[in-house]
Amino acid sequence: MDRKIISDIISNSDNTFDLTCEKDQNKLLLLADKLISFEYISISEFNNFVDAESAPLMFRLAVKLVESRRLILNISTPLSVGVVFAMWGEHHRLNKKSKHNPNGENSLLTKIDQLNWITKGTNVSWTLYPVDDGCPHGSYTIAKKMVSQLSSESQIHIMKLSDAIPTTEGPLKNLVDVNDSKKGGAIILGCQKALEDGIDCVVYTDADNSVHLGQIGLLLAPYAEKKAEVVLGNRKHKDSILVKQEERWGVGIKTLRHMQRMIGVQIFSQGIKDTQAAFKLYGQDALSDILKAPTVYDFSFDTDWILAAMEKNKSITTVPFAFIDSAEESASITQGPMTTWYTLLGGLVKAVRARNALHSNEMAAVFDKEVKSHKDLELIINTLPPELVNAEDHQLGDPNIMSPKALQRWFDKEKSKQAVV
Repeated sequence: MDRKIISDIISNSDNTFDLTCEKDQNKLLLLADKLISFEYISISEFNNFVDAESAPLMFRLAVKLVESRRLILNISTPLSVGVVFAMWGEHHRLNKKSKHNPNGENSLLTKIDQLNWITKGTNVSWTLYPVDDGCPHGSYTIAKKMVSQLSSESQIHIMKLSDAIPTTEGPLKNLVDVNDSKKGGAIILGCQKALEDGIDCVVYTDADNSVHLGQIGLLLAPYAEKKAEVVLGNRKHKDSILVKQEERWGVGIKTLRHMQRMIGVQIFSQGIKDTQAAFKLYGQDALSDILKAPTVYDFSFDTDWILAAMEKNKSITTVPFAFIDSAEESASITQGPMTTWYTLLGGLVKAVRARNALHSNEMAAVFDKEVKSHKDLELIINTLPPELVNAEDHQLGDPNIMSPKALQRWFDKEKSKQAVV
């Protein structure tokens, strides 16, 4: 009987999910609640339904939420979690969708609804830490106004990075100006406040709705079970749900990833492939160690933190989750994708050297010589070295596929072409 009911639910589920649509957000939680009522159906059985019936997106997302909810209900002792995100240029996504704001996601209030849903009736309590990262459009003021009338206002600590720097002490002492932070400084401030508040663990996410926070049980379970001090979301896992609205990069993205994995071999050799996923958990002790001496304050802080956790021998695991790309207002689009990648690679070079992490000295030296700005990456993003044309993802980072010396020769060749033009 249950199989027939589930099949009917699948057939009536939508195959789309609009991050800007309040109706879709509500439908998803209603569907998850309906599936939760089938308490004798295991997650593996739900996944069998997904595979057997090529289940639509809405049903697949709901199964992730059911899994998360079951895991969080099994946490038997009180656990406090801080959720931190940075705000820069988020004035559109923070507000509701409208004729004049087509990309509005109502993201702050949506996060609050999601956190209330997932923690209701559990031993988990939440506190939200949105941090304005020097937003020129007043994200701080918008967020403060939104929560001023909420009953949960005391659980939401909205901050401005500009209020915390410059300083002569703490993890932000080397950050002189808010304009020198590109996300990392704001995340550090939010985490610093969470630690001061005695929070047990912190989850880092993005300001948009790309990650449904009803999934935090997926991160909390390994931590609560003491299986890991650091839990990293992995969009590349076969059990993850990844919806990309558009292809942001040219074919040369393979070259950049090849370089990245050689420079950051200590991370990537451990099977951590999705370093930039905005869905990570750090336990209190791990976070305290990380914040003693952060290396960077920009987009590359993710890899710096992972390296810091490894440096301190913290246990790390990865989990699959659902991610729907919120591309229209993305900083990588606003600032330029190669600006972002230049920051990521440059920060990684800085971090591996500062932490004496295992890395390719030769590849790092090639980066220093050949990549002086995002403009050098723009020269190669629409072309691909012959050695990498047929390379599979798992082969990227292997110097036997294409060595740093070969990459340098290729860089020189491409630059020569551009000089002639």
